[in-house]
Amino acid sequence: MDRQSGKTRTALVTGGASGIGLASVTLLAKQGIRVAMNHLEEDEQGPEQIERLRSQGLDVIGAPGNVSIPGSAESMVETAISDLGRLDYLVNNAGISGTRDPIPASELDRIDEDLWMALLNTNLIGVFRCSKVAASALRASGGAIVNTASTAGMGLQGSSTPYAASKAGVVSVTRSLARGLAPDVRVNAVAPGQVATPWTKDWPAERKQAALNKMLIKRHVQAEDVAQTIVYLLTGAPMITGQIIVIDGGMTVS
Repeated sequence: MDRQSGKTRTALVTGGASGIGLASVTLLAKQGIRVAMNHLEEDEQGPEQIERLRSQGLDVIGAPGNVSIPGSAESMVETAISDLGRLDYLVNNAGISGTRDPIPASELDRIDEDLWMALLNTNLIGVFRCSKVAASALRASGGAIVNTASTAGMGLQGSSTPYAASKAGVVSVTRSLARGLAPDVRVNAVAPGQVATPWTKDWPAERKQAALNKMLIKRHVQAEDVAQTIVYLLTGAPMITGQIIVIDGGMTVS
């Protein structure tokens, strides 16, 4: 509940049907926030997860749409804001890796235009599309945005060169949006390292162990760990904006 207006706070989470997005939807809803969960229209997991959360008494609604497609992204955000009645928080989490296995930076022939455009349209331009449409409602509520970047966007290799570039773009866009929407809207990003999500579930054990060996905190990062930071940046942290919070168990400082 917004103490000043007496109205229920609301949030839109893109890519909310699994992983970090689902953990964020769940944690926000458990705090009494009404959440619109964005998912691809053809993804059956979205409606299934919404039904599961609603059965637990959580106020979650659907917001189907594809952030990578011009028009679809904007329409999804506009409809979600209309259905919610207002918008306090936006989590730009929708993203893809574009490849099941990492592509070494030296293997240029495995990287084509289609991979570049898929990653940029979803991971980077999708963030801007959704933020642009939501800006007016967020200004009205004095809200906040959190974008999901990656340690791959901060100098590490990541799954491919285009993936790392798309996430580096998210870092840059986050800071630009923080400047552009100030002082009304705070904008930050989280930069997870290797996270235990459906995408990494089937990775070879040696790849997971190699990351764990570099971590100061000797356990794999969970989606819930990232969601806790996302929710803190949205609902607390009144003087934090334009920042990128790394969540990797200390891997990048060991």
